[in-house]
Amino acid sequence: MSRVKLSATTVVTIDWDMTPDLAFCTFSAKGLREELISTRERTCYFFIDNWGDEPKLCLMERGVRYVHILAEITAPKEIVLDCIHRQGAKASTRDNFPVDDILKEWLLDEVTDREESPYLRLTIASRPEAEDMGEPLPSAGDIEFSSEKALLPWEPRELSEEQVEMLIKDGNFYDVRLHPQGDFANALTDSGDGLTVLDQGTGLFWQRAGLDICSIRTMKARIEELNRAGFAGFDDWRMPSLEEAMSLMEPTANAKGMHLHPCFSKEQPFIFTNARRNPTGYWFVDYAQGKTYWSSGTVPGGFCRLCRKSR
Repeated sequence: MSRVKLSATTVVTIDWDMTPDLAFCTFSAKGLREELISTRERTCYFFIDNWGDEPKLCLMERGVRYVHILAEITAPKEIVLDCIHRQGAKASTRDNFPVDDILKEWLLDEVTDREESPYLRLTIASRPEAEDMGEPLPSAGDIEFSSEKALLPWEPRELSEEQVEMLIKDGNFYDVRLHPQGDFANALTDSGDGLTVLDQGTGLFWQRAGLDICSIRTMKARIEELNRAGFAGFDDWRMPSLEEAMSLMEPTANAKGMHLHPCFSKEQPFIFTNARRNPTGYWFVDYAQGKTYWSSGTVPGGFCRLCRKSR
């Protein structure tokens, strides 16, 4: 068992079997690992981030609610590039790569199980206790949205992969794989209740936060309960359609690591939509990864950010 000492009081255990793809499947999509028994479970692993100008060897903390780069490992560039090449990729390939056995041996020698490593550069000092929700939004009367409101489909329906790709491109929604040039225009304003915002570009009210992770069946029951309680003074909150959820997607991740305006909480990194996948499954929107995907809707399920149409 290997550990990395981040501070005098913080030591993390490394999961050498974890990879970027497996982490996504475990914590964001289909819950493929049976040992995931709690939504609070987290794992730490090394990976190579090759999305920038130079590849970076990083230490990631990943969970259903957590996506944190804890540290960057300032390894010699050539050994990081060699690891990418051994996986059949080029230095120009934009992707996240797992650590192979050769790079693992270097990490065991130079980084793990040491009182201090000269190669370890921390990127966060501690987990924030209070979430930064960004600068205050303007009130509805302070901005004038001159464009015509986008009338997005809202009713539940079944969608194939081909239909999803088409609607993302037609709506000019950002998706890192399907439409990286997308940039849907929002006009977010403060509703004045501290709980919701109004997008004048679509006429939709949105929860700033949302509902915690659960199965699709439980989520529907929670929405009914929230409407009975009259959340924010209304009783017609619902799951968004795929287009509505994608309308919030920002091309660039914010300081919290979400492809969202910072007025929205990071605690709902991927959310249910009301769209079923044809032939099976549900469509989700993942604001941490900047894309849409489908999953069963059972384990681990998903979060939800509810919306309603302004009257």
